[in-house]
Amino acid sequence: MLQIPYLREHRDQAIQALTTKKVPHAEQALEALFKLDDERRRVLTLCEQNQATLNLQAKAVGLAMKNGQTQEAEQIKAEVVILKEQTAELDAQVQALQEEIHQQLVRLPNLPHESVPEGGGPADNEVVFLSNPNAEDIQRSKPHWDLATQYRLIDFELGVKITGAGFPVYTGQGAKIQRALIQYFLDFNTAAGYTEIQPPILINEDSGFGTGQLPDKEGQMYLVTEDRLYLAPTAEVPVTNLYRDLLLQENELPILNTAYTPCFRREAGSYGKDVRGLNRLHQFDKVEIVQITHPEQSYAVLETMKNHVAQLVSSLGMPFRILKLCGGDMGFASALTYDFEIWSAGQNRWLEISSVSNFESFQTNRLRLRFKEKETGKNRLAHSLNGSALALPRILAALLEYYQEDDGIRIPDALLPYTGFAKITHPSI
Repeated sequence: MLQIPYLREHRDQAIQALTTKKVPHAEQALEALFKLDDERRRVLTLCEQNQATLNLQAKAVGLAMKNGQTQEAEQIKAEVVILKEQTAELDAQVQALQEEIHQQLVRLPNLPHESVPEGGGPADNEVVFLSNPNAEDIQRSKPHWDLATQYRLIDFELGVKITGAGFPVYTGQGAKIQRALIQYFLDFNTAAGYTEIQPPILINEDSGFGTGQLPDKEGQMYLVTEDRLYLAPTAEVPVTNLYRDLLLQENELPILNTAYTPCFRREAGSYGKDVRGLNRLHQFDKVEIVQITHPEQSYAVLETMKNHVAQLVSSLGMPFRILKLCGGDMGFASALTYDFEIWSAGQNRWLEISSVSNFESFQTNRLRLRFKEKETGKNRLAHSLNGSALALPRILAALLEYYQEDDGIRIPDALLPYTGFAKITHPSI
């Protein structure tokens, strides 16, 4: 969540940054916010002046009573009653203005880093790395949904029967490959110093607010209505919220966590060829990495996380690229995001498999997550970062397509210790 003092001090830069993030009428939105804050300050000043007068009046009543001036004391008491009512009304106005300011602030996205490219959508993203310049020339005969059916790895129709579209059933070797990918990703992350966490997959509203899913994405999350709990859209939410309302010591930073969870997203309004097969699901598996860092180190940490994910993707042996997202394609809470895309050789298109983002203090301000500086003793907001390492559905889709051969589907070397088989050559059930 942004802070008004910062927005006032950096007004022009904030307007430009919000414009880059495609916030409509950014200047008018900020001016309306400042006007509300000015009114809050004015009313608060009146309220404080009244309170100061009440304090003086209380002393005057005591003094009058001490001097036997009963009539004067009663007159002051009557004035105090009126002043208290006025003060209560002013205080209610302050609270209402503060709530309105809060509601407007929480709907403003994070300000993008100065290096974020201008642009309105995916076509304007900047390719910063391409593992194979000839990736788009690599083509295979079958898309993953045909392979999954042929080898009985995934039953999409059975998922529709049980739940609905977007909830596939993995069977036999398909289920084992899923489990192998999850374990491999977790092992890769823990070997790099991340501590594995197994968090709840239901989150409360405070957790959703803390990482920026609420009020921005409530329509995209599944809600358990009776208990007002949400199914986690990503492990980022419960893992980052482990540190809500904490004051850390500087020497505790950085904190590195990894977690596997199923993820749930309604993906309302998603239709067409881009959602076929594993391309877009309502329930999917993902391994996440999260770091809590010192503000002055967060962009160096972002590069470290980007390189970590690049090594993980590279180890699977398939062509991939890294994009720096433009302002119009970035997430609500992000200040800078790198997207990873893998080449789908059976669909002849790039598929997003990971996003690695620096949220700076946007989430930690909502979370009230601070650390105490050792040198100054001051409390400061930490920075939070997260990345997919990795999301499974499109990784599996690309793997099936890329490694298909005339007599089966080969398993990449990195997964051999986890699958127990080197090739899929026959239906698994």
